[in-house]
Amino acid sequence: MDETTMRDLLEDERAEAQALIARLTQGIDEISAAREGDNSDDEHDPEGATLAFERSQAATLLEQTKDRLGAVAEALTRLDEGTYGICSVCGTTIAEARLKARPYAAKCVDCASRG
Repeated sequence: MDETTMRDLLEDERAEAQALIARLTQGIDEISAAREGDNSDDEHDPEGATLAFERSQAATLLEQTKDRLGAVAEALTRLDEGTYGICSVCGTTIAEARLKARPYAAKCVDCASRG
């Protein structure tokens, strides 16, 4: 795959992550607003527990998406530096199929599976 195609994939990933961050942030704000001024006890209010769970899930997904956005930025830097597609751990070439599926991947499948 050529550099232009990879850059396009990474830019698509960046745009998708930014849009998801905006939606999640808005959702968290809406959940928080729904609870604002409500002094009910989440533990004993059936709706309160649901809202707390939804807020927690959205916050976790938001953090993961921010991490992905950071990984995309790092991948774009690697692309600019000429090290894109090379495993950051073992130095082997990352398989094209992996880069198509996860264009921001910094590790080959073997190194990624080891943690």
